[in-house]
Amino acid sequence: MTTEFNALLKNPCDERVQIWIIGTRDQVIHQMNEFTVKQIASDRARFTPLIPAPFEGKYMTVLVR
Repeated sequence: MTTEFNALLKNPCDERVQIWIIGTRDQVIHQMNEFTVKQIASDRARFTPLIPAPFEGKYMTVLVR
């Protein structure tokens, strides 16, 4: 992982669970939609914006529950 992500991991997350979704852009968007339909996430506003992951060609988002 890059230094920026390591710095983010050190920040307290207020004891909330985080689900990190990493994959191709289409895979991540599909998983976000699936989590919303299955009501794992109440709405898409629970996800962070889609950002490039530190892996080549991959994107990521985080669901905070």
